[in-house]
Amino acid sequence: MPDYLIETHGLTRRFGTRQAVNNLNLKVPAAGVYGFLGPNGAGKTTAIRMLLGLLRPNGGQVRLFGSLLTSSASSDLMRRVGALVEFPSLYPHLTGRENLEVTRRIIGARKSLIDQALETINLKKDADRRVREYSLGMRQRLGLALALLNKPELLILDEPTNGLDPAGIHEMRDLIHHMPDEMGVTVFLSSHLLSEVQQIANHIGIIHEGNLLFQGPLTELQSKQQSHVTIGVKQLDPALSFLRDAGWNVERRPEGMLSVLTAGSEDAARINSLLVNKRLEVFHLATAQPSLEDIFLTLTSARRMA
Repeated sequence: MPDYLIETHGLTRRFGTRQAVNNLNLKVPAAGVYGFLGPNGAGKTTAIRMLLGLLRPNGGQVRLFGSLLTSSASSDLMRRVGALVEFPSLYPHLTGRENLEVTRRIIGARKSLIDQALETINLKKDADRRVREYSLGMRQRLGLALALLNKPELLILDEPTNGLDPAGIHEMRDLIHHMPDEMGVTVFLSSHLLSEVQQIANHIGIIHEGNLLFQGPLTELQSKQQSHVTIGVKQLDPALSFLRDAGWNVERRPEGMLSVLTAGSEDAARINSLLVNKRLEVFHLATAQPSLEDIFLTLTSARRMA
């Protein structure tokens, strides 16, 4: 098994004069969940369609499982891949089980895999209901079951929580989170919901306007960003002036607290001592790492200014 299940080199796609994907170099390691992040229109779906051989690039190449994706090699490679791109194509007049049976016959999978897929996505008790009676969340889970029917080594999911309510998002997130350990499948997941991906992915790629801004472990991305300390102090304006005069980068927060950029917990202790020694009354102090939302905004802002 190669180190990377997906590798792209200089992958590029234009639509007329618009550059949808620009010189994309992805490296998706085997095992775990890779979160492919970006706002709507960033180029995520275009990139995924090229990974699946559904769209030809204007330049560059795709490697899956270490092999070059070409028209002649496509069918063999795709047998090892499951995919859910946008909303699943389902037959609403058929039951969930019958939908799976149609796909099973097309791909030549074993009949026993239907029950395995239904069990995995927690849909067994509703398998014999017609799909027209399914909620959006149930349809998305059935689409995921269809993608799992061939027991893929690589699962590519494009915005799988799109349109779901909070309960549906939580359920889908929980399913995806356990797949690498329980099924041995590598998951490549695109999303614009940064807070959701942060909870399940161990590798991250951030794309904006077709360009890859960052790629690497989630921990590496977070380590590049400064943490901050939120401070509640009774004498707000004197504390703000005092910390700025002492050289700290301080901002007033809307809820009436101060936010100070720091390098870690030692800085938090130092700031607290400074304020207390100045006889300023601290009633709240908390450290926090930036969320992926904060990091994404920082990266995209830096690109606009470059």
